[in-house]
Amino acid sequence: MADPVPNPSMRLDDQEQVPVLDDALRSNPRTVAEEIIPLVEETASVSKREVVTGHVRVQTVTDAVEELARASVQREDVEVTRVPIDKVVEAAPEIRTDGDVTIVPVLEEVLVVTKQLVLKEELHIRRRIETETVEVPVTLRKQRALVERLAPDAPDPEKEMPQ
Repeated sequence: MADPVPNPSMRLDDQEQVPVLDDALRSNPRTVAEEIIPLVEETASVSKREVVTGHVRVQTVTDAVEELARASVQREDVEVTRVPIDKVVEAAPEIRTDGDVTIVPVLEEVLVVTKQLVLKEELHIRRRIETETVEVPVTLRKQRALVERLAPDAPDPEKEMPQ
């Protein structure tokens, strides 16, 4: 392609002749001036890279808090009453329940000219259930996280943290 700005040091006859529109119109109508014009296109490329902008240190802290724990507890006591019977029986009576009382027969064999089964006594066992609320101090532990942001030029936090 010809240089669009003529070099003044070059002589006019050394310069390449550039076709001009006027020349194309004055010449033979079948002659067409052709010039190749390169087309240029720019493209953009995007890439990523990791950049350290800072460090973060995370620690967990366990705090102990005193609180009162409340609960209902039951305690069961039994009361044993001995009831003398001293009655001869043919067979051992069964353990039975009368309301909230459990009756356990206590037997004894007595040697007489004849052997007899004598109901010596009964144990009457009554249950009583008491409910009371108790307060007991307990220590509860709670954890919380501390997050500390460090500058990018700060030393590596993993090397500083105790193991």
